[in-house]
Amino acid sequence: MPAYDKNDLQRRMDGATESLKHDLVGLRTGRASTALLDPITVEVYGAQMPINQVATVSAPEPRLLSVQVWDKANVNSVEKAIRSAGLGLNPISDGQMIRLPIPDLTEERRKELAKLAGQYAEKARIAVRNVRRDGMDALKLDEKKHEISEDERKRFETEVQKMTDATIADIDSASHAKEQEILGR
Repeated sequence: MPAYDKNDLQRRMDGATESLKHDLVGLRTGRASTALLDPITVEVYGAQMPINQVATVSAPEPRLLSVQVWDKANVNSVEKAIRSAGLGLNPISDGQMIRLPIPDLTEERRKELAKLAGQYAEKARIAVRNVRRDGMDALKLDEKKHEISEDERKRFETEVQKMTDATIADIDSASHAKEQEILGR
């Protein structure tokens, strides 16, 4: 059984890209997006739970998020989690409803967020390069076990490199688009 599996490598590279896109959605651009609160966990009933498991998050206006907490006893915990998430949001509580006005981004904050988008992209590129290395190692192993010839190994290595280049191009374009969106260009 050959160690090299092109479909597995492609799946892992696509996973790195999807993970990056999910991370980038959470970065604030000045418009209200419910995904902004996705990374937040709330301590309720003695456990950490994602905010979407204790409340309904919606964006009724372009510059406002609303969080409808299901259990009145959890309102303070949700509010505290949002404040401590470092998103620069100031929750306004109204019974079981928490309103989150989205403030304008300062130029300094925009640059910080753009830099963070770049860091997310670099992590994704590293993940893809690690997948490429695994693929190359698997090919060398297959050749050593005489399951493929040297020519086949070279052909497959070119294939792996093309997949890597295409995936990194996707990562770069997603990152660049998000940086431009954050910087308001």
